Amino acid sequence: MMVAGIGSRKGVTAGDVRAAVETALEAHGLAMTALSALATGEIKRDEPAIFLAGRDLDLPVLIMSDAALQSVSSGTVSRSEASQAQAGTPSVSEASALAAVGKGAKLLGPRIVLGPVTCAIALGGGTA
Repeated sequence: MMVAGIGSRKGVTAGDVRAAVETALEAHGLAMTALSALATGEIKRDEPAIFLAGRDLDLPVLIMSDAALQSVSSGTVSRSEASQAQAGTPSVSEASALAAVGKGAKLLGPRIVLGPVTCAIALGGGTA
């Protein structure tokens, strides 16, 4: 299973989200067809652009609980004080991807920042 974790500022567009996902995949030499889902934290539940991007990409959007994000936060690579203060994790995108993939998840690298959106790719064989 491969998941793209998404973090963003408020008010982003679906195009912003899609561009960040495409950039992250390209950075790892991967195609969009490799993805199983998009994932984000509970804090982004009301951010319509993430769901619109999922629809556009024909991928489900998984909402990870705060507890799930916190349980994998030690595995994140990037550190954002804003993310830590607002979501309780150093990186919403990295923690979301790790939590969604589940046991044995590993990040392919640090999150990619593209304007107002961050995207991290995690890979693993399990499910959350």
